[in-house]
Amino acid sequence: MSKGTQFLTLALPTIILYILALANIIPVPFLSQEIAGQILPVLPFWLLVSFGSYSLSSLGLGLVRFHDTPEAYESLLREISQAKDELRDHGVSVD
Repeated sequence: MSKGTQFLTLALPTIILYILALANIIPVPFLSQEIAGQILPVLPFWLLVSFGSYSLSSLGLGLVRFHDTPEAYESLLREISQAKDELRDHGVSVD
């Protein structure tokens, strides 16, 4: 099973349950009707912000740990100097 299929098997029932709870067709356990009415409409935005925060923190952590891999650092420096040389050959001022 591919990653997309795994995601859809989890996401579609979750979305259907969310829509049913938002439309007050099924009750939300452990929450009163009033509190569920306040929480459910903003839940997608909260999930989006949480995912964005996670993504930014994992990117930042990757940047912090970049010097822990000297091979990748050296490889990147070689690629940068190669790109500069190619641009100079085409008459572009890099420095």
